[in-house]
Amino acid sequence: MLPFIRSDLAQFTAYKPHPSSDTAASVPTQFDRLDTNESPYDLPPELKEKLAWTYQQVIETNRYPDGGHETLKDVIAEYVNESAGLSLSNTAANISVGNGSDELIRSLLIATCLGGEGSILVANPTFSMYGILAQTLGIPVVAVGRNETNFEIDISAAQSAIEKTQNPPIRVVFVVHPNSPTANSLTAAELAWLRSLSEHILVVIDEAYFEFSQTTLVDELSQRPNWVILRTFSKAFRLAALRVGYCIAHPEAIAILEKVRLPYNLPSFSIAAALVALQNRTLLLESIPQTLSERAKLIEILSQQPELQITASAANFIYLRLKPNGFNSEDTALKTFHQKLRALGTLVRHISGGLRITVGTIEENARTVNRVQAALANLEF
Repeated sequence: MLPFIRSDLAQFTAYKPHPSSDTAASVPTQFDRLDTNESPYDLPPELKEKLAWTYQQVIETNRYPDGGHETLKDVIAEYVNESAGLSLSNTAANISVGNGSDELIRSLLIATCLGGEGSILVANPTFSMYGILAQTLGIPVVAVGRNETNFEIDISAAQSAIEKTQNPPIRVVFVVHPNSPTANSLTAAELAWLRSLSEHILVVIDEAYFEFSQTTLVDELSQRPNWVILRTFSKAFRLAALRVGYCIAHPEAIAILEKVRLPYNLPSFSIAAALVALQNRTLLLESIPQTLSERAKLIEILSQQPELQITASAANFIYLRLKPNGFNSEDTALKTFHQKLRALGTLVRHISGGLRITVGTIEENARTVNRVQAALANLEF
């Protein structure tokens, strides 16, 4: 460690993009890239052409972007209300836009826990960036487990952690709805627990996969000023390369986030792409039914493999584990299984004792089934 670097930064590992890749280089296109929950579909050519025209004719690269995002926030608010079946409940005052959801998570941490004022609670396995970003800011992370069968949060352990953690107290609870990597939505019991939490605790509900689950808690925000909902353009809206996320919350919470976010945090081209995506949302979201159909097909076929245990999914990915009996070593077998899939040309995420597989195109999914079956046939029992 360099002598001027914080000593605690040596104690954790940074997030690794495309963890199934051997290097930090871009993943070769000959792989089926099913390890990062992206949409398998690029933007339609006509929308790319529109964006190319916007870049050439409208965007002035010598000028800073729109730092207030007012037009984009207006359109996001319209979509949020429409998708939740609400009538003008949310406006631009309820929206903050970030350079991906990661920036918003970091801003929320800065606004709540920095300076020794709080710690965060997560239920593992879950999206790792909550803990990683907290650690980069020197914020303590309190982790509880999940039910090994249905991945429901251990609510009693979580409540106990909140009551016992005092120095500093838990100020933020992060949940994903549906969760990644396990694909399960929040249960009635989990929701009842979140609703019961003190208003002194911020509840962050990450709805990154909302367009696939079609289940949202946006309609509860008006009664819950301590709730924030995160969304992203990286999944269903096909803009992973352009890094646009947003959150919906009480206007006072949004005003604080606006204080701590970096100025001009979204490039002009990303703003333009998000606007085009929302203006053409009917076209872009037409792929959702096919993804859901392919997800059901994958689960049905792979569930017939006696070695596999697959849980229900409300997202654009599935999570599978090896059944505990028959293998000399489950951990070794899973690692070998993962490596064999990669050797056959399919990248998936090896995480928390299982494999997370993004639902791809029809052709990719057919190859996934064949390669899973081939990889299982060569595992040692």
